Amino acid sequence: MAFGGTNVALDVSVSRPNKTYRKGDTISGLVTVHSSGDNKHDGIGLSVEGTVTLQADNKNILLETFSSSLKPTMIILSSFELLKPGRLSTGITRIPFNVKLAPLNNKILYETYHGVSITIQYIVKVEMKRSVLNRDLAKSLEFVVETPENPDNSLNSPLTFDITPESLRNVVESGKLPKFRIHGQLDKSSFEIAKPLTGELILERCDIGVKSIELQLLRVEVCGAAEGPAREVSEIQNIQIGDGDICRNVPIPIYMVFPRMFTCASIATPSFRIGFELNLIVVFEDDHLVMETFQINLIRSF
Repeated sequence: MAFGGTNVALDVSVSRPNKTYRKGDTISGLVTVHSSGDNKHDGIGLSVEGTVTLQADNKNILLETFSSSLKPTMIILSSFELLKPGRLSTGITRIPFNVKLAPLNNKILYETYHGVSITIQYIVKVEMKRSVLNRDLAKSLEFVVETPENPDNSLNSPLTFDITPESLRNVVESGKLPKFRIHGQLDKSSFEIAKPLTGELILERCDIGVKSIELQLLRVEVCGAAEGPAREVSEIQNIQIGDGDICRNVPIPIYMVFPRMFTCASIATPSFRIGFELNLIVVFEDDHLVMETFQINLIRSF
């Protein structure tokens, strides 16, 4: 709750426990005011806002130069008065509200997403105006927006891989690597974001022991229309699927759940893009490391 002074508290809630909505849905909820005495106010208003924010990673000076001039883009803005100026009696006052989720004219709803250089956020904000002797009260609540589409399943074939020292790219001293072969597949190239990423791998042979096999999920954020200095790649999560010197020729399942809000359906617009990569990392007992990178597409179907 947000407290102002010693005798008033303001809160806002929505009816759906998962706080998840889609275009055209009605956001229903309650604004609750707790008052320990008779309180005068100058009106209570509510707004629903959706913004796309492009911001700089402090390590990237060129990106900072590009994005520092960009203000958050408003894609939803709906505001209205819930309660006219007056007085609140002692106790709890509950004020219901209903707002239809719809973008501004010529704007597109994007999925909720919290990244490093790009943030897409939707909030319900309630504000109580008060006299100059008492500060205004405000409380906000973030909700989640999903934007399902009909996927093109004809292009969704498995991604197979066969990793050997000879297949690796950007290796300076490949002769120092042990002899090995790892093969397997990701079950799809486009993954439904509400379902896990799946597949399997097999360590067919390896001259030395294996210390660990890991999956690393990366976000690829591009501010601007083209690749270049505004491209930012960062880790979302890393999970271990093999610990120690695993058995040879035994299928190891690949299974990763996509984290909510830190991933979204892949987005490509004229001003920004959000994509994802998966790194398969194998660490050998001598601490040599090999990595295979897969470009993956995330979708949200109806």
